[in-house]
Amino acid sequence: MQTSPIKLLCVFALLSSAGAGLLRADFIETKSGAHLVGTVNKIDAGAVTLATDYAGTITIKQSEIAKIETSQPMVIRLSGGTTMAGTLAPSSDGKIAINGQDGSITTAVEKLKTTWALGATDPAVEALERKWKYQADFALAGKTGNNEDLSYGGGAKAVLAGPTDTLKFYTTFKYTSSNGLKSDDKFNAGLDYSDNFSGRTSWYVRDEGGYDQAKDIDFYNVAATGLGYDFIQNKPVQLLTARVGLAYRFEDYGSNTTENVQSAGLDLGLAHFYKFERALLNNAITFVPSFEDFSNYHLVHDSSVQMPLTGNWDLRIGVNNDYNSMPGFGIQKLDTTYYSKFVLSWE
Repeated sequence: MQTSPIKLLCVFALLSSAGAGLLRADFIETKSGAHLVGTVNKIDAGAVTLATDYAGTITIKQSEIAKIETSQPMVIRLSGGTTMAGTLAPSSDGKIAINGQDGSITTAVEKLKTTWALGATDPAVEALERKWKYQADFALAGKTGNNEDLSYGGGAKAVLAGPTDTLKFYTTFKYTSSNGLKSDDKFNAGLDYSDNFSGRTSWYVRDEGGYDQAKDIDFYNVAATGLGYDFIQNKPVQLLTARVGLAYRFEDYGSNTTENVQSAGLDLGLAHFYKFERALLNNAITFVPSFEDFSNYHLVHDSSVQMPLTGNWDLRIGVNNDYNSMPGFGIQKLDTTYYSKFVLSWE
């Protein structure tokens, strides 16, 4: 029985594809004897990231690796600072050889500090670059029947972050009506810049303005500057920062029965975030008392938990407390808002 030329060509093509796949495969042997096949994507922070067809992307500690071999060249930086482009292969003395166009060098697996693709930006250089990140959120609620209620709100934030400084622009708004009558209408916008000029110590400047008709405030503004200190500094997992500074507080009330606020004062703040595996916890408190009368102050607290949904979308659930010790006539001192928002993030 003869095999047709077409069938032979198909078999040859399949064998060639399989052989090419094997040739392109990277190999890792652990000290416990496990043999792993896949594609080495990255070596960084004492671990090797290996993409596999059978278990997805896995991470192996470098301290557990006995042998490693790669088929495609990459840029490799050693712990001593030496940088070389090449492939990895086991050497005869039990170490690792980096084979490049200009020769080879031998080192231990533990000495491989970081890698990146040919033509890509050096991660050390990339870490020094400022990058923009953006967020937008929106919430909508309504009710029909015995009452016609409508509430909507949202906000946006743009953050330019570098290795030591951060610039934030933000804005939020909220509108609520019940049976056609407006019950809440507020808006604010602000900026915040901080620079960690010495380790945990930073200086900052911030400014925020807006209006809040539910509190009878036609316009308000708080401008402040001062020093900050990071009591916990473990980015990107956790950060706890306290601030102490000077502020100028201005509040223009719509009612003639309430005296406007125009006074210098203190600016005290505490900000904390903690990044869990599948959630982000944020807490922030600002306290601005007036020098003319320390019993006249504005206190704002916000706590939220943000959880991923799909793609760039997250769900944020939180509570906000806004306390004014000397509010307008007929206005309560404390406003508490419970909220849930859909958040879109991108770079």
